[in-house]
Amino acid sequence: MSHIKILKIVMKAHGDMKDLTQYVREFVEECDKENGAVLIFSKGSTGAVTTIEYEPGLKKDFPRIMDKIAPYGEDYEHHKTWNDDNGSSHVKASIVGPSIVVPFQNKKLLLGTWQQIVIINFDTRDRTREVILQIL
Repeated sequence: MSHIKILKIVMKAHGDMKDLTQYVREFVEECDKENGAVLIFSKGSTGAVTTIEYEPGLKKDFPRIMDKIAPYGEDYEHHKTWNDDNGSSHVKASIVGPSIVVPFQNKKLLLGTWQQIVIINFDTRDRTREVILQIL
């Protein structure tokens, strides 16, 4: 049987990043498996999940660099389709990706010392992001 939990994370626009590591750690500790992997999936097409050293400098660096890759305010074909302004948000989220899988052993996430699991809201407006956790 699959074990699933849905988190709702309130986020600001334009690259807000939140650390999910503790939520994922608690989810794994509560599951009935000693060893396995946990899927962390961001529902929606303008949010992304990755790992990073979650510290103040990188929390500023990451959105700044992503904005160089897919700048807000450019002329995106997506804007013509939906008459909105978040084409860059979709591009950034697609580059980073909506999910990661993290292995665990003895109910402990096998992350590096400075590696945290994060959700990023690339949208141009504040959002409540749904993050799905599932034991594999």
